[in-house]
Amino acid sequence: MDIKANALYQEMQSMVSQVGGASDTLTRIDKSPGAGQFADMLGQALDNVNGMQQESRGLQTRFDMGDPNLSLVDVMVAKEKSGIAFEATVQVRNKLLEAYKTIMNMPV
Repeated sequence: MDIKANALYQEMQSMVSQVGGASDTLTRIDKSPGAGQFADMLGQALDNVNGMQQESRGLQTRFDMGDPNLSLVDVMVAKEKSGIAFEATVQVRNKLLEAYKTIMNMPV
């Protein structure tokens, strides 16, 4: 249940630095294998967040049913981790939408 936000951020920064200037960004993205890697990385991140949320719900259900091997602290920590991961995902989505809108408003 480790959130690897720093690794994700560093990988995104390296992709941005590889792309370079905005003048020929679209041709570089089409030709670079990094575009597919970014999509795969984003898909894995979404799967990871979904898994964390499902695990959190499962722990909560087990706690509600009276599992003696599970403490409230474990449930709350799992719930907070999944909440933080979800919020980070929403922020990434917002930044991607903002970047898309900026690109679409550029004069051709």
